[in-house]
Amino acid sequence: MNVEFIEAKLQEIYAELEKEVMEVLMDESFDRKQTNLRVQPLKSTKKILENALDSIKMVEKLAIEDLNK
Repeated sequence: MNVEFIEAKLQEIYAELEKEVMEVLMDESFDRKQTNLRVQPLKSTKKILENALDSIKMVEKLAIEDLNK
């Protein structure tokens, strides 16, 4: 498994999510509640992806450890 490749692709996704968040934050037509409602799914998506990457890294680490036994 190429964890570095996966991590690089996730970094690209994070950058896109951050752009979307900034667009929402800069849109003055939204009130505070609307802004929060639009930003929360983006923040949740990023957290889910971060957790997935952590899981992938853990699986990779465990696989390497098993191979070295």
